[in-house]
Amino acid sequence: MKILTINSGSSSIKYQLFDMPSKRIIKKGFIERIGETGSKVKNHHEGIALILRNLPSVSAIGHRVVHGAEEFWKPTLIDDRVIAKIKRCSKLAPLHNPANLAGIMACRKILKHIPQVAVFDTAFHHSLPDFAYIYGLPYEYYKRFGIRKYGFHGTSHEYVAHEAAKKLNKPLNKLRLITCHLGNGCSITAVKHGKSMDTSMGFTPLEGLLMGTRCGDLDPAVVTYLQRRLNVSSEKMDEILNKKSGLIGVSGISNDMRKLFGAYKNGNKKAKLALEIFIYRIKKYIGAYAALLCGLDAIVFTAGIGENQAFIRNKVCQGLLPCLRKRPKVLVIPTNEELMIAKQTYEVIKR
Repeated sequence: MKILTINSGSSSIKYQLFDMPSKRIIKKGFIERIGETGSKVKNHHEGIALILRNLPSVSAIGHRVVHGAEEFWKPTLIDDRVIAKIKRCSKLAPLHNPANLAGIMACRKILKHIPQVAVFDTAFHHSLPDFAYIYGLPYEYYKRFGIRKYGFHGTSHEYVAHEAAKKLNKPLNKLRLITCHLGNGCSITAVKHGKSMDTSMGFTPLEGLLMGTRCGDLDPAVVTYLQRRLNVSSEKMDEILNKKSGLIGVSGISNDMRKLFGAYKNGNKKAKLALEIFIYRIKKYIGAYAALLCGLDAIVFTAGIGENQAFIRNKVCQGLLPCLRKRPKVLVIPTNEELMIAKQTYEVIKR
């Protein structure tokens, strides 16, 4: 069965074609600058048409969808009802879900009779207990507006948890893991017996660790204080927190860890501070989640920084592992969200 995976962003489409269940990659590619000035691809429909023109026949399509809210907690066959629900979830992810939907609608229009499956970033975290996902706000805000912790990067955390079980040669339902997805966006998840018990990202991907351009955990009063002092709109404040903070905000240099590390080695003090904050918060979350899990079998590092920056991994583990009663394994596992989407799509279609 040939499964096409689609990751549709606001101005880009990433795709891979897998032969399943062999997991063999037949073809993969990337279209960017969709709809931008000078681009030959005006919209997602043209982008999808261009991709399909160069592919062999497709049996099914798996789409990455960022936000499933409380509506979706497993991969779901797409129909009109599901599309309507994904649209409703868009109010919680206005930058992502509409772009994901654009890819879905283009595929439905071009390949009308090919089954499509939505795989949700938030689904893996559906197992969070209520005391982990409810914020200390009036409870009615949760009921009326859906304000709660949702968590993200779920497909990545789930994939590397399964791969960790293989490497440790133990059943996943017997393991306690902490998975660290460290890229431009970063999140950490406590995985107990194959289920997400807590995760660092929250209502949006802004909560948690210091990231490339996102501030992470912050006293909420800072937001209103800065709005008054800077006399800026909520939209401008949102841009500051999401796009001008984090590693680039602290260092004033870059959100690229390679450039920051180079500046750090050359003695740049703000680069050093940015790296120290980054490492400190990772260690703090790992320590908290180790307590939550009542023990730990392995720490798993993945994504761009987690996989490639040994300096960060070593600094995180330095002084941390001896503090734990049982020293966990430290694993580096390349994430493969596309393969996870293909596997889950294959299972849905097979059923």
